[in-house]
Amino acid sequence: MENTTTEINFLQNLRQSTAKAHTALEALPVSESILKDDVTNAEYAHYLTLMHDVVNDAEENIFPALERYVNDINERNKAHLIEADLQKLGALKTGMQKPVSAGLQNPTAAFAMGILYVIEGSSLGGRIILKNIAKNLDHTETSGAAYFSGYGTETGSRWKAFLSDLSDFENQHSAVNEIIAGANYAFEAIHKHFSDNSNL
Repeated sequence: MENTTTEINFLQNLRQSTAKAHTALEALPVSESILKDDVTNAEYAHYLTLMHDVVNDAEENIFPALERYVNDINERNKAHLIEADLQKLGALKTGMQKPVSAGLQNPTAAFAMGILYVIEGSSLGGRIILKNIAKNLDHTETSGAAYFSGYGTETGSRWKAFLSDLSDFENQHSAVNEIIAGANYAFEAIHKHFSDNSNL
């Protein structure tokens, strides 16, 4: 089914309203480190460790609230992929932080959908990172770079399916402001987590 004008406008509004926070996150040294030609395994493992906190927290504390609205939510779990990559790298994960849920008090489903928009969007961007990691560190989708492989060849279609669910949700609940607030919150929470733990 073709995207409706309303859906297109909503998604454009969401992207534009979160662009500043998204750009700020990508500009952090921790984020930029894994796109360098001279990226090291230590930098890569450090990024994965921080991202594991984010993804694991979201899966445990945000995903359950969205089972009614995203049919394949349980198929979108990726913390176990990061754990496999860290094991391959010989990086021991110690402790567990909750950078996403720690500051929340009973978020609405719309706010949670905004958070999921950020988490799922990272899978799309991960394909770019995968190319750099594969080229410079020789890790592959099946050995050391499982997380950044996303959904493999289905990454694009899975992203479109999520955007369809998100647009349907917004259409039914008229919750664009809450969705945008949730997405900006997620970008800012990840930004803080990366900034607070920037040292290797």
